[in-house]
Amino acid sequence: MEPRRAIHRRSGALLLLLAAVFAAAAGASASAIGDKCAACKAVAAELEIGISSEKPRNHLDLRNRLNSKGQREGKVIDYRVSELRIVELLDDLCDKMQDYTLQKLESGEKEWVKVPSWSSFQTDKKAAARAHSKNLSSYCGRLLEETEDELAEWIKTSSAESADVSQALCQDISKHCQSTSATAPVDDEL
Repeated sequence: MEPRRAIHRRSGALLLLLAAVFAAAAGASASAIGDKCAACKAVAAELEIGISSEKPRNHLDLRNRLNSKGQREGKVIDYRVSELRIVELLDDLCDKMQDYTLQKLESGEKEWVKVPSWSSFQTDKKAAARAHSKNLSSYCGRLLEETEDELAEWIKTSSAESADVSQALCQDISKHCQSTSATAPVDDEL
């Protein structure tokens, strides 16, 4: 009877250890992005590229049925406000973020940059650069999951000019970049 209790204690301790390891790993991956504002701006930049490279489309014709008179029935939806446009813009956005990595600037700050070719990296730095790109891709997935409804509504209702994407996504919707100078009260009294 005594060996069974020892086995149960060991398995319980092992389960606690595994739970702690998984919790630490989840916490590390969630906080892997140090500067969420810079990461959000990189995601917005890639979304801007997608918006600016969209092919012009007029309408989606969903009139697939004929009525008793032989007339087509159904809706004609403007492409700019359609779910199809949202899906096409956001569908592989996070996969594209794997082409970015974190680069240290001369000022000491770090910035997300698009990598033209992974073969240009030295072997010892390539693994770290790839890890950064995977972190950014994971961050992108979490960002889109948190803001998907608001971002989709913004894309549908606004003119979605490419210059406005960063402000809309990073300041207005996700609040990862807070502008302090724009919200500071102005004292006009002399």
